[in-house]
Amino acid sequence: MSRRRRTPAPVAVFLWRRLDERGHDACGLWRATTGWRLSGAAAFREAGLACHLRYEVLADSAWRTRRATVSGTAGRRVVDLQVTSAARGGWTLNGVPQPRLRGCVDVDLGFTPATNLLPIRRLALKVGQRAEAPAAYLEFPRLRLLVLPQIYGRLSATRYAYESPAHNYAATLEVTKIGAIANYPGVFELITSG
Repeated sequence: MSRRRRTPAPVAVFLWRRLDERGHDACGLWRATTGWRLSGAAAFREAGLACHLRYEVLADSAWRTRRATVSGTAGRRVVDLQVTSAARGGWTLNGVPQPRLRGCVDVDLGFTPATNLLPIRRLALKVGQRAEAPAAYLEFPRLRLLVLPQIYGRLSATRYAYESPAHNYAATLEVTKIGAIANYPGVFELITSG
């Protein structure tokens, strides 16, 4: 008699609504053998394209990105990407080295707020502290990796001053007690979590 292996329950689940375009994003956070796993799906409109993307991000126990995958469609374009980060700071996109990303610790998938959880948890800032957190940013819909300069400043238990100079964006992000985005002004809002 074979026993079915039980899938562990997620630590948390999230459902966001996009504010700048029509769309939604659902994501779960799991403990993994060597750290953490974010796994989700986003359906949205971007630049007039109907997009459906599945994503998974694996991070180590210190919330440092180790691998991310993105698959699905952006209009009629098939998306199948694998981003990896080596312990020594080297990044690859579908096996091709990305030397300009050296020094980045986090991946930021440009179509979801899920990946903001990574630097928020990794930095573990105390109220009043600020830190730069440049990320390996998957620009969407161009699907290329760039360095995204970011600054997080903790204002309270659930509020962060956030700056993305490359996008000329600065706002106060509201987060859940676990560090997931609750309100990303003008971009995403959390509908429900559990």
